[in-house]
Amino acid sequence: MTPALIAASTTSSGGSSTALLVSLVLMVVVFYFLLIRPQQRRARSQRELVQSIDVGDDVVTVGGMLGTIRALDDDTVTVEVAPGTEIHMLKSAILRKNVEMHEDESHADEEAGETT
Repeated sequence: MTPALIAASTTSSGGSSTALLVSLVLMVVVFYFLLIRPQQRRARSQRELVQSIDVGDDVVTVGGMLGTIRALDDDTVTVEVAPGTEIHMLKSAILRKNVEMHEDESHADEEAGETT
């Protein structure tokens, strides 16, 4: 083999390993921004929600049940889902506060008052 061919083959394999390394680093960065970071944000917002709930809040559970919080403990809540029907569940089972429905209803009432 000639020295030129040996040099060319060494250079081309070195270049391809660099391109492979760059593409792997790029894939890790993309996965971080598309998968890991949004999941961390959701987990943080869920922790803040669990800490902010209080007696009297209307909530939606992860099972889709609507109710009002009647009692709080360290890890559990008592939710009234119907008059006289209370269930005990973990705080982490609260999906969200149900404040959007009340805001939408009051906003719809304001719009209806403006059109008449």
